[in-house]
Amino acid sequence: MAKDRDETPAPAVRNEKAPKSTGRAEIDAFLAQARALGPRADGKRGRLVFALDATMSRQPTWDLACKLQAEMFEEAGAVGGLDVQLVFYRGIHECRASPWVSDPARLAALMEKIDCRGGHTQIGRVLGHLRKETKRQKVDAFVFVGDAMEEKVDDLCTIAGELGLLGVPAFMFQENRDPIAEQAFREIARLTKGAWCPFDAGAAAQLKELLRAAAAYAAGGRVALADLSKRAGGEGAVRLLSQIR
Repeated sequence: MAKDRDETPAPAVRNEKAPKSTGRAEIDAFLAQARALGPRADGKRGRLVFALDATMSRQPTWDLACKLQAEMFEEAGAVGGLDVQLVFYRGIHECRASPWVSDPARLAALMEKIDCRGGHTQIGRVLGHLRKETKRQKVDAFVFVGDAMEEKVDDLCTIAGELGLLGVPAFMFQENRDPIAEQAFREIARLTKGAWCPFDAGAAAQLKELLRAAAAYAAGGRVALADLSKRAGGEGAVRLLSQIR
């Protein structure tokens, strides 16, 4: 594992420039009623770390995420609002984190200035950063979008276990079905009491619904999801709860 000091992404420059549709019906059901849940009881905004693999093969998905990120704010706004921190890795040992933002236009401006570059995965550094961030102030959910894993899975699982104890669920959204990545992503989701969901390459609708669902969860929490599962038409929430323990 990298030393603790190496896990922290450098700050991003401020103002810089499924096999089938797995879970689609469930996500639709969740979103349909999440919008009706109203603001969080504690009045706080959700905090979500949004991490993406920005190595060279990811450019099409990065561009897609740029277009869809506003959907996260829209869904979370119906529940209580959302603050997002963007984290990405690319190139040779480059891993960066943006400031926390509450404006989708600002996040879009950050993302549009970033291009993908060749390199290996750095999921361990992302998880290490997430651990430090939530110790400073609670992070409600972690979203990761990627298609590969080239690290020691045991090292990733060690940090994931700590995140589980800290109460940070990881939503691991996997493009395509690389078996090595799938094994790691499933285990990270399990250890953090989060969820693993695959989506097809180029499937904008699938990724959009996954991001919106995760944001609504970050803003509303498990209590809102559990309440939803008891209502008519809440079968989708029941399915999500089968993963989010």
